[in-house]
Amino acid sequence: MTKIIVLAEVRAGQLKRPSLETVTAALQLAASTGGQITALACGNGLDAACAELAKSGVHQVVAIDGQAFASYSGDAWAKAIAGQCQGAAAVLMAHTAMGKDLLPRVAALLGTGIVTDAVAVQAAGGSFTATKPVLAGKAALTVRALKAPFVATVRPNNFAAAAGTGNAPVVKQPAPASDLLSVVKEIVAAGGGKTPLQEAKVVVAGGRGLKEPQHFKLIEDLAAAFGPGVAAVGASRAVVDAGWRPHSEQVGQTGKVVSPPLYIAIGISGAIQHLAGMRTARTIVAINKDADAPIFKVADYGIVGDAFEVVPALTAAIAAVVSQK
Repeated sequence: MTKIIVLAEVRAGQLKRPSLETVTAALQLAASTGGQITALACGNGLDAACAELAKSGVHQVVAIDGQAFASYSGDAWAKAIAGQCQGAAAVLMAHTAMGKDLLPRVAALLGTGIVTDAVAVQAAGGSFTATKPVLAGKAALTVRALKAPFVATVRPNNFAAAAGTGNAPVVKQPAPASDLLSVVKEIVAAGGGKTPLQEAKVVVAGGRGLKEPQHFKLIEDLAAAFGPGVAAVGASRAVVDAGWRPHSEQVGQTGKVVSPPLYIAIGISGAIQHLAGMRTARTIVAINKDADAPIFKVADYGIVGDAFEVVPALTAAIAAVVSQK
């Protein structure tokens, strides 16, 4: 029986939505191989997250739960996870900050390679492949695994979140405290309560066309109009380099790569470095007073106009629709 493992990300006891998206990717592999899916979570106080995973369509949930794992520790978590992955045919995790740090460690311990930022995974003829964007998103590369297990991180917002009605058994394993080489004493989170940029359903991004940093309130107001937990604020590199916005909001080749269902670019010309970070968004809306701006070449919808007139009207219209729901 083909064993497929999904490493779930749990923060503050809450299961992160990209983990359920990764379950959907694993379900596709299982449908092709007849495999069994195990969802694996590390941390402390995992009951609620494991209950959600148990309903997602997986066949089993394994929780490495204990006070020693209350804070993330890459070395210790990777060792514990690698021990659970023996004999697996595939190991998947979301391409989040944690996934980018943890899964390469697991792959190294398993003596195999890793494909990062995959937008599709396939299984055929006894082998696994993953497809990922390359060359700043201008092309797609399909990589075939030559060693087992096949290991890949999956880009958020590329699969629908699994929402099954299953009832998989949950198996608890103790967290091995002896493997801790360091202990996290405190985490200072920036922008508490904000929707993570790479997980947002809507990204509203601003560029130098806004002229001054205080005008970014237009971007913040538009993002807020979608309602809590829906939209996040993004920025171009020029804006970040100018000190208008923090690097955590930068979208592009040297920032974050996002694939939301809706991306709204305001006052952004569309340099190739920026396009590399957002061209895989499902729907792209561009607002720019320059009709020849490169951003319009990739946009699904374009508005040629003054952002200071267009954005407030758009914000009011979206807020009115959201308030009726």
